[in-house]
Amino acid sequence: MTKFSVLDLVPVREGGTIGEALNDAAALAKAAEDFGYTRFWVAEHHAMPGIAGAATAVALAHIGHATSTIRIGSGGIMLPNHSPFVIAEQFGTLDALFPGRIDLGLGRAPGADGRIARMLRKDLHASAEAFPNDVVELDALFAGDARLPLQATPGQGADIQLWILGSSLFGAQLAALLGLPYAFASHFAPAALDRALALYRRDFQPSARLDKPYAIAAINVIAADTDDQAVLLGSSMDQAFVALRTGTPGRLKPPIAGYRDSLPPQALAMLESFREASAVGAPATVRASLAAFIDRTGADELIFAGSTYDPAARVRGLELAMQAARSL
Repeated sequence: MTKFSVLDLVPVREGGTIGEALNDAAALAKAAEDFGYTRFWVAEHHAMPGIAGAATAVALAHIGHATSTIRIGSGGIMLPNHSPFVIAEQFGTLDALFPGRIDLGLGRAPGADGRIARMLRKDLHASAEAFPNDVVELDALFAGDARLPLQATPGQGADIQLWILGSSLFGAQLAALLGLPYAFASHFAPAALDRALALYRRDFQPSARLDKPYAIAAINVIAADTDDQAVLLGSSMDQAFVALRTGTPGRLKPPIAGYRDSLPPQALAMLESFREASAVGAPATVRASLAAFIDRTGADELIFAGSTYDPAARVRGLELAMQAARSL
């Protein structure tokens, strides 16, 4: 039976504050818990005025205190930006605070443009090349491997669920090799979705963490009481994506009626291509889109992405989306 989860970017609204964004994320996580979602993930992005989740572990601590049962975690931590030892300490701390609820999704992208390397004082190319070894080291830190020169406290013995994230075939290959669950970022990079899932399942090697492949596929979901209302709400997300792709990212803007009709053909084609994995509409429309996506991917779990300018509309959307999902 397919499970359903939530990916939140902790969006900062135009006219809003970072504090409001973090509190909205915590309230959304609590609502997701009440509606029966499996997990709530926050992603690491840097130097983006419209995203407040850069200090991901800190944001998760705030979200953890607002919830009690839902799994919380990173979708993901960009490991080349960090020392595995520090991430073990951070997520070991989260596990101590919220035992048995912590996911650690790992990616190898920087989560920002090339300037982030200078600000982090790291050679991110070399760090990305070391990503597979760093994942293994992080797993060993949680296991308390005696061969390590130093144990992480907190961290050693933490009950952390490790995930590999990806938007290409590389992550699928690594997750299969290491016997870890895999999450594909089809909400913004759907091109390699089918090949990545097929490769992951074909090459999966059972491990102490997982005996058979387990895959999440991300999908943008904007649900509302009517199709027209959902399309209008989704125009804020569309604006954010076009702004990002044209090098002018900013805070999440209010919805605009007929926004897609205002775009030139090239921009509209780009938007529709990158938003291929989407379910936008009333519950019946969302249900049909989710059914088709599950049939396409065979995913064990779907994770719902998508931002709305009005936080209450996102809460209502998650409620309607879960109603649609449960009726499958």
